[in-house]
Amino acid sequence: MLSEFLKDYLSIIIFLFIALGLSISFIVFNFIFSPKNPDPEKLSAYECGFEAFDDSRMEFDVRFYLVAILFIIFDLEIAFLFPWAISLGSIGFLGFISMMIFLFILTVGFIYEWKKGALDWE
Repeated sequence: MLSEFLKDYLSIIIFLFIALGLSISFIVFNFIFSPKNPDPEKLSAYECGFEAFDDSRMEFDVRFYLVAILFIIFDLEIAFLFPWAISLGSIGFLGFISMMIFLFILTVGFIYEWKKGALDWE
């Protein structure tokens, strides 16, 4: 039974060990040889809009959450488009129409967010 298991899964196990070893070695290599001299530009506020080492309970703009949620929504839209595009030949016209309805609803939502100013950054 063990030989049957190894015959079926040995290549996968070897691949996982190689991937794990490479990942760990890349992290260790980066940690050892990376420069450790942060300058004021590196420590400045980047995308979050506030200083990196202030109080973690300070208020910040809710638009950051809104942009993150919009990114997730449209990222999931792309995740649904790939399997649909691959199986389009077998699902036929009904599958095409259902995806067009889905894309229309997402486009209407995107236009609504755009008109409301959720994507404007001041």
